[in-house]
Amino acid sequence: WRNIMINVTKTYLPSKEKYQKYVDEIYANGWVTNNGPFVKKLEKKLAEYLGVKNIVLVSNGTVALEIAYRTLDIKGYAITTPFSFVATTSSLVTNDIKPIFADIDPQTLNVDSNKIEGLITPNTSAIVPVHVFGNGCDVEAIDKVAQKYGLKVIYDAAHAFDVKYKDESILNYGDISTLSFHATKLFHTIEGGALIINDDDLVEKARYLINFGIENTESIPELGTNAKMNEFEAVMGLCMLDEMEIVLRKRKDVFRLYEKELSGIVQFQEKNNYSTQNYSYFPIILKNEEQLLRIQNALNEKQIFPRRYFYPSLDTLDYIEPKQYCEISRDISKKILCLPIYPELEKNSQNKIIEIVKNTMKGL
Repeated sequence: WRNIMINVTKTYLPSKEKYQKYVDEIYANGWVTNNGPFVKKLEKKLAEYLGVKNIVLVSNGTVALEIAYRTLDIKGYAITTPFSFVATTSSLVTNDIKPIFADIDPQTLNVDSNKIEGLITPNTSAIVPVHVFGNGCDVEAIDKVAQKYGLKVIYDAAHAFDVKYKDESILNYGDISTLSFHATKLFHTIEGGALIINDDDLVEKARYLINFGIENTESIPELGTNAKMNEFEAVMGLCMLDEMEIVLRKRKDVFRLYEKELSGIVQFQEKNNYSTQNYSYFPIILKNEEQLLRIQNALNEKQIFPRRYFYPSLDTLDYIEPKQYCEISRDISKKILCLPIYPELEKNSQNKIIEIVKNTMKGL
């Protein structure tokens, strides 16, 4: 066993030769940004691959959320989850929308759909749930509440690339679903993101919004920003798409080995029975923070760096108004650890991680 640094994830890089061929084409045509041919090609191919109607590519997953709120004219309050990456909340705050947290289900780690209705007020305009670690939310219950009260639903689906719910893309639920294509994700474009929008009129609005609000050289119908994806990122996405079968197969192998070896030793996230998995993360839930820190330290000593996703619970952030307290999210956030998972993780390295977790748990 060699002490090679193992991080929680490692960026998958597809065929360099294929990427270089695309780069040669970009150099030949001189079109590097502003809705170029490869961005258009990637949008078309991704829509087919994912089974969605419309996809709008953007510069990152955070701006995808911001564009979603602006496309749907979200104002006032939005009910969301305190257990997510910070961008889910910060994107609301930066758009003058107050996040109202519904606590999570301690098994699925998603927002508890039974806790949403009681938080709705006349100021509420949206629900922003997250498919945490790619685990499908209770989409039917959430959409039912939204329809009852006339609320918009924006799913933060940053982790849910290629996830299906009852044999259909989970991205088709809600008014808009957003994706992140950051380098650490299952599918990536180096940096990037996307909006999945069913309403064709809203697609046009979103396209103005990501291009400074410009419709054409003489018309600026919306207050927009610059959120475009460039051609070099788009061709990375095209290369990645060609290798998704390999990525998913290797991730599944890593995921299944952890599952087999650590079953009964640590708690796992409870999966949505109607959803497929994409093996993007492997979280383990410990009994308390002390256990987590012991395991984390034991792994760190061997140059293995798991990650405390998601910590801290977002209802503890200083800039949140009104102040809120979500007991379950705060508890889970202190005792959940994501173990390294990526296609190139060697089996002997993974076995070492498993061995350290098992041995540490025995000593507790």
